[in-house]
Formats: sequence, C-alpha cells, structure tokens
Amino acid sequence: MKRANQKRDEAGYTLTEMLVVIAIIALLAAALTPALIGQLSRARVKSAELQLQTVSSALEQYRSDTGHFPTAKDGLAALVTDPKDAPGWIGPYLKNPKALNDPWGHPILYALDPTGDKFELTSLGSDGAPGGTGTAADIHEP
Repeated sequence: MKRANQKRDEAGYTLTEMLVVIAIIALLAAALTPALIGQLSRARVKSAELQLQTVSSALEQYRSDTGHFPTAKDGLAALVTDPKDAPGWIGPYLKNPKALNDPWGHPILYALDPTGDKFELTSLGSDGAPGGTGTAADIHEP
C-alpha cells in the first residue's frame, strides 16, 4: 500500500519546476521580441520599395498608352479609374486602389516635373512625415 502512494506523489511536476520553465520561456521571449519587431519593420520598408516600383511601372504603362503621365490634378488615381481626359487609357493599371497607399497606410505621393517628362514617387516611411531616419526615412522612386 505504501508503494502505491509513493508513485502517486512522484507523478507530475512541482510548482518550483513549473516556475523555472515559465521563467526560461519569458527570458527567451524577452530576448527575441525586439529582433522580431525589427525584422517586421525592415520587411515593411522593403515592401514599400517594391510597391513604389510597381506604381512606377504602372505609370510608365499609362504613359505608353496615353502619351503622357497623369497630371498633378489626376494624380495616381488615374491608374485605377479613367480620368476621362486621357485618350488611349486602357486601364486600370493597378487592380486595387489600396496599392496607392504604402504599407503603413499613408498615401504614396506623386510629383510630376514641370516638363511632364519625369515623376517622383515618395513614401514618407513609418512616421508619415517628411524626413526621418531608419524605418521612418522617406523612400523615393525613381
């Protein structure tokens, strides 16, 4: 009878053992979390760069079809909806209007040079304000 009680007492883990395991898991999580958050931020920057390249390609296709880039008035919306004053428009050049926002949800800025021959696309980075450093830095294309 004594042996049956001994086996029951030895089955399972003590509270101290459980607390040690939880403490080790917490330390690992605390050490890895900043690295994972940094990786997510860098991934959004890379995504923004690729998105600007995609919009840039759509602008080039628009120009190929219409003979000019969208006006400053029409903006990037001309890639998604027919601007009505662009003969030759056979878009949409982007399937989703969400493509006109960067990964942080801020609108991509479009600036057409005065000659109408060049454009610049800008994402204002994670902070949505001009300037910045790191993931908050502005991203330009081309």
